Amino acid sequence: MEKACKEIDFKIPLAPFVKGGKWFERGAPMLKYGTLTAMDVSDKPRESCGIFGICCHRDAAALTYFGLYALQHRGQESAGIAVVRNEGIYAHRGMGLVPEVFDVNHLEELEGSCAIGHVRYSTTGSSILTNAQPFIVRHRQKAYAVGHNGNITNAHILKEELEQAGSIFQSTMDSEIMLHLFVKNLKHGFEEALVRSVARLEGAFSFVMLTSRGEVIGIRDPHGFRPLCLGKINGSYVLASESCALDLVEAEFVREIEPGEIIIITHDGIRSIRTPAAHRRAFCIFEFIYFARPDSTIDGRNVYLIRKAFGRRLAQEAPVAADFVMPFPDSGTYAAVGYSQESGIPYEIGMIRNHYVGRTFIQPTQSMRDFGVRVKLNPVKELLKGKEIIIIDDSIIRGTTVKTRVKALRSLGVKRVHMRISGPPHRYPCHYGIDFSTRGELIAAGKTQDELCRTLGLDTLHYLSIEGLLEATGVSDAETRFCKACFDGCYPVRFDDEVSKGCLEGP
Repeated sequence: MEKACKEIDFKIPLAPFVKGGKWFERGAPMLKYGTLTAMDVSDKPRESCGIFGICCHRDAAALTYFGLYALQHRGQESAGIAVVRNEGIYAHRGMGLVPEVFDVNHLEELEGSCAIGHVRYSTTGSSILTNAQPFIVRHRQKAYAVGHNGNITNAHILKEELEQAGSIFQSTMDSEIMLHLFVKNLKHGFEEALVRSVARLEGAFSFVMLTSRGEVIGIRDPHGFRPLCLGKINGSYVLASESCALDLVEAEFVREIEPGEIIIITHDGIRSIRTPAAHRRAFCIFEFIYFARPDSTIDGRNVYLIRKAFGRRLAQEAPVAADFVMPFPDSGTYAAVGYSQESGIPYEIGMIRNHYVGRTFIQPTQSMRDFGVRVKLNPVKELLKGKEIIIIDDSIIRGTTVKTRVKALRSLGVKRVHMRISGPPHRYPCHYGIDFSTRGELIAAGKTQDELCRTLGLDTLHYLSIEGLLEATGVSDAETRFCKACFDGCYPVRFDDEVSKGCLEGP
């Protein structure tokens, strides 16, 4: 393992990989891209998961580790890796961040040339070890593992049907349903079982699957809600939620997995199965606004550049005089750059982020309820006092954090606070893999922009219009290519009132 890691020549120092000072040099801080802490829960949406898979590479587990590390922003509750060895599937899973779950010994034990990995934030099922993925089942001397990103909207219906037919569930995740359907359909053959199982699922799903025969499968739902891409490294194929994971393992980007596509990777290469396409695509536009890492390329477009374009469009829609433009780090940074460049107003960093705040930071007392906000972001007092500022952020979900931060800015002597949001207001719940599932959680639901402005303590507030958002993507068919249900309430896939994060928990 030591030799293999040196040959890969990764340049990111990770504490769990420093073993006697032999593997990696110390000194640089551990990188965290968009890692969310307990303080973020009130005002930032969180997505479901990141997935990674690789077939036919001697360092499959190590590469999967680094792939998950690059995808850590997509889920921080749990992590897991499963590998194939001697026609069996072996896995290690745990609660916490990737470097908290895995150390050198774990990866040395995960020998095998095919692997899949998963980082999770729960949108269906509790945040417990039983629900950590990859999820594994064994059937007739064979084993299958799955990792899932998204939300299956008819999961509760399928689970009841499967239980009536004798299936016994080990978790409360919608992801497990895919494996039960697959095993029941194996009598029709391997590929047909995949097709028939996917045909029963509704909602948003990207899967990576692993079989004890050494096959790695990638599946994307017919609407293409969640991203999934294909890469290649030294003749081995790689699947990942985002291209940033391919970059880290030095894999060449090949292409996106198409909506409705099932891709099967074996020692002999790859083959593709196309299931019937949906009547329209519905890629989650919030991937561009917030979820995806800015260095990823998704749907043929760089996320960083699109976020700058959102900021430029904001400056055109809502110009205002001010001393400088500043983001709330880090989510508003890229749109703020675009706003500044378009408006000609200087860009400043008025809030300094503490990148070393632990994921499980606990606020000590109710009387210090805003302590979590202050420990994460600290204002540059001398820069802010007496100034008129424009704050750029990508979203306001529940509003609690924004109100606290604006109040703190006022107390420092900021003269006027203008806020510009690089997306439309969230007025409707999401049932496709984002954790705001009730309208009551959303501060913009039922309020006018003026009412929101007063509620948040701002001088002015402007959200990017839906039309401006779509035009800024540069996509000619943007109106029918993206899901924007959280903004306009037009849901591309049906669901019923029982769909919720805890709908599979049982009585």
